[in-house]
Amino acid sequence: MGATESFRDDPGTAGVVASRPGGLMDVLNVAAVLLNAEGRIDLWSPQAETLFGYSAEEALGQYAGQLLIDKDHLDTVLTLFAQVMQGGESWAGVFPVRHKDGSTRMVEFRNMRLQDDQQEYWALGLATDQATVRQVERSLALSAQLVSQSPIGLGMLDTDLRYISVNPAEERMNGVPAAEHIGRHVHEVLPFVGESLEGAMREVLASGTPIVDHYIVGRTAADPDNDHAWSISFYRLESPNGKVLGVATSSVDVTDRHHAVEEQRRTALTLQRSLLPHPPPQRPGLDVAFRYRPAQATIEIGGDWFDVIPLNGDKTALVVGDVMGSGVTAAAAMGQLRTATRTLAGLDLTPDQVLHHLDHVTDDVETIATCVYAVFDPHTAQCQVSLAGHLPPALLHPDGTRQLLHLPTGAPLGGCGIPFDSTSIEFRPGTQLVLYTDGLIETRDEPIDVRLNALLEVLDDPDRPIDATCDLLLHALRADGDHDDVALLIARAGLSPAAGA
Repeated sequence: MGATESFRDDPGTAGVVASRPGGLMDVLNVAAVLLNAEGRIDLWSPQAETLFGYSAEEALGQYAGQLLIDKDHLDTVLTLFAQVMQGGESWAGVFPVRHKDGSTRMVEFRNMRLQDDQQEYWALGLATDQATVRQVERSLALSAQLVSQSPIGLGMLDTDLRYISVNPAEERMNGVPAAEHIGRHVHEVLPFVGESLEGAMREVLASGTPIVDHYIVGRTAADPDNDHAWSISFYRLESPNGKVLGVATSSVDVTDRHHAVEEQRRTALTLQRSLLPHPPPQRPGLDVAFRYRPAQATIEIGGDWFDVIPLNGDKTALVVGDVMGSGVTAAAAMGQLRTATRTLAGLDLTPDQVLHHLDHVTDDVETIATCVYAVFDPHTAQCQVSLAGHLPPALLHPDGTRQLLHLPTGAPLGGCGIPFDSTSIEFRPGTQLVLYTDGLIETRDEPIDVRLNALLEVLDDPDRPIDATCDLLLHALRADGDHDDVALLIARAGLSPAAGA
């Protein structure tokens, strides 16, 4: 335990620790003056010098009344002094004191009689500036009223995450009386709220950085049969001298908003899933597997999509795209782009021509999207690919070698007017083409190159069923609670229709 740490009282344990300057006693600047039975000053603290202006050399041995009190008030003060010394009862109050500079100041006093081992009496006076005391009292009263009357749940916990105080709103929210909070760990009071609550508190305690609008869903004793949602903010409590006291929480029940947003999410998800393709029909010379996973750590859905489109001459178009944004707007824009893509695909255009027209369509719907569009021809064992600001596809060869396709990236769809390029690659039987959106690989803490290499490392077995490869990619690269949707499409070339015949 360091010199500035709090001493925790345990039965049978004793100890002394220092505190940093700036605490309440320092704010009050309490002066101590000791008088003998005659009223002469025998002890004079440094704070007394600050409060009254006289040094110890000037004050010691002087009659306190004559030094500090105007003649108009001297008789009253001497009477009070006599009552304390004769009756032994303390006296507290305010009276004017003459400062060394000649001014008069109102000083808050507490006087008490002391007795030494010689049976002699002394008078101890503790004094501080009245204005300072009143300011502290007003601040405490204001704080108490703000806390007690706030409609927002407020809680204070110590560094062990045990409750120190809660206001009535928090008491009602948790369904536990305020007295039953005190001294109990947060999980003793809220056993059905997830670990993210404690994790957020410990993060704030360690870093000192507040967390605002942390979203939590769970149950409390106030309504144990139904989930509620809360928006909780956390900040570290520190004394004026910088000592860490604990963590404070402010909570707002947002259950109604949570239900409304969840309903909106279900609507958007239903819309999105209705726009995504059903399992595609068997295509000549091609096996296809796909996965779509909505974001898990957000209440909205994104605009990721994929499609497998039959074309003339046994050809197949493979599409994966990602509309920027989330919610119903992104899902609707995705539906428009998917419909436009299918329409353009039926015109037997090259991939770069399709993207060129989609670029203008995207401009009309006022959105931005990335896209990869590929056309596979089983008769020539060729695949033409074009990108619109999208991540590079991966290619897994039958001998187990794999690579990222180095293609012209192009610009995202959005009316930029930048031309696109088509690149033709060999797509022999057994070769696999992996198309995906950025939600599969992007993270907040790793560079994109590292994540692309991780993708290639998972593609380690060309004989593995492509459905199993889809699941393996999601398991290996996508973490629980990711904030982005994922669309994943794997196509493996088979025998050409003529060879199969």
